[in-house]
Amino acid sequence: MQFPLQLQFKAIALASQIRITDGTGTMIGYVRQKMFKLKEAIEVFTDDSRTQKWCEIKADRIIDFSAKYTFYDSAGNAFGAVRRKGMRSIWKAHYEILDHETPEFDIREENGWVKVMDSLVGEIPIIGLFSGYFFHPKYLVTRIADGAELLRITKQPAFLEGKFTVEALGEIEANDQVRIVLATLMLALLERGRG
Repeated sequence: MQFPLQLQFKAIALASQIRITDGTGTMIGYVRQKMFKLKEAIEVFTDDSRTQKWCEIKADRIIDFSAKYTFYDSAGNAFGAVRRKGMRSIWKAHYEILDHETPEFDIREENGWVKVMDSLVGEIPIIGLFSGYFFHPKYLVTRIADGAELLRITKQPAFLEGKFTVEALGEIEANDQVRIVLATLMLALLERGRG
């Protein structure tokens, strides 16, 4: 994959939709969240025509406080997951990227005060509508084994839509890139309302 990646939500849509483009501007994925599901179910396609499914992401429970989202290829085989760390995510967002059951990578919010300030300003009438222009959370993806920083995910200023930039900070093996990008998609879907 050619970094930096751009994740851009469709501004007006009933179901959440994300376009993923690489550093050259080429679309590498299109995400469409299924509506009216008790458990989260997200389909990832290779482009916005939705003719070829890349994979699917499914939650293991209805309430997503500490949910695990498993990645399935087009044949229905599980090849990884991302798990939200519930209690740890109250102050700063914290996720683990798993190779089935073994945590290999961490995603952590860099500054918890951004979440606090965004929540406070978001409650102010009229001004709260524009809080997306003031506070932009950043998330850092690290390898658990050695603490190496691999990616930085930054929420970009946007009104009524979410935009995220994913920058490479270190070398990522090709077989890990897909799991990390899918985990980034889940992070964007779960955290897009902030900042």
